[in-house]
Amino acid sequence: MIINSIYVDELIKKALLEDINYLDTTTDYLIDENQENSAKFLAKSDGVLCGIEIALRVFELLQPTGFEAKVYKKDGDKLRKGDIIAEIHGKTRTLLKGERTALNLIQHMSGVATATNKAVETVKGTNASIADTRKTLPGMRPLQKYAVTVGGGRNHRYNLSDAAMLKDNHIDAGGGIANAVAKLKSRLGHMTKIELEVRNLDELQQALEAGVDVIMLDNMSPELMKQAVEITDGRALLEASGGITDETLREIAETGVDIISMGALTHSVKAFDISLKISD
Repeated sequence: MIINSIYVDELIKKALLEDINYLDTTTDYLIDENQENSAKFLAKSDGVLCGIEIALRVFELLQPTGFEAKVYKKDGDKLRKGDIIAEIHGKTRTLLKGERTALNLIQHMSGVATATNKAVETVKGTNASIADTRKTLPGMRPLQKYAVTVGGGRNHRYNLSDAAMLKDNHIDAGGGIANAVAKLKSRLGHMTKIELEVRNLDELQQALEAGVDVIMLDNMSPELMKQAVEITDGRALLEASGGITDETLREIAETGVDIISMGALTHSVKAFDISLKISD
C-alpha cells in the first residue's frame, strides 16, 4: 500500500478517541480483559475491496501484541456476496472496541473503489480515463484518492500546491484568460502544469492561444465537447467535468475527451456493505 503509515495511524487514533473517549462502557464492564475471540470480515454484496490493511491496523493499534489475522482478499479484488475477506483473532475487548472504526474505514474505501470501477468499466474502449477531484471528506483525502486508484481510476491533483488550475473565479479576478495565464507562466517553475476551466468554445480558443496544458470543459453538452475535441486537435488534454451521471458517462467518453473527473466518486459515494461477525 502506498499511503503514508504515519498518516494512517494518526487518522485511526483520532477516530478511536472520538468513538471510545475514555472507556467503552458496554465492553469494559461486560467482557473479561483476558477473554479472546475470533471474527470474520464478510462481504454483504458484490464490489471491489479496498482498505483491508487499514481496517486491520485499527486492531493492531488497540492490541500491539497477540492480535492475529489471516487475509484472504487483497485491495483491488472483486468481491462476491458471502466472501470471507479476512479472519482475525485477539482479545474480545479489542475486537468489540475496534469494530465500528474498522468497518467505517473499509466500507467507505470499498465504496469509493466500487463506484470508480463501475465508471471505469462504463468508459472502457474509449480514450477517456476516470479521475477524482478535491471534493473529498476533510482528513480522508489520501484514503479516498488511494481507493480511486484501487478501483482503476486516476488521481487529479491532491491539493492546491500540485498544479495551477484556473477556474472561473480565478479568471474573473485575474483579468481574463490571457492575462491570468501569462502572469502564472512568468512565475511558475518548469515542472508545474496549468489547467484552465472553460465554459464555451470562445474561451476554449483563448485557452489554446494561451498555451495551457489541460483544458477543463465545464458543464458542456456532449455536442459541444465533440466540437471542442475537433478544435483542440491534440494541442492540450481535455477534461470533462460537472454534472456527469451514470446515464451520461458513456456518451461523454465517446466525445473523445481525455479525462472525465467526477466529484461523486468521493463526496457522495455509497458505503460498501461489509460486516464483522464474532464467533461464539
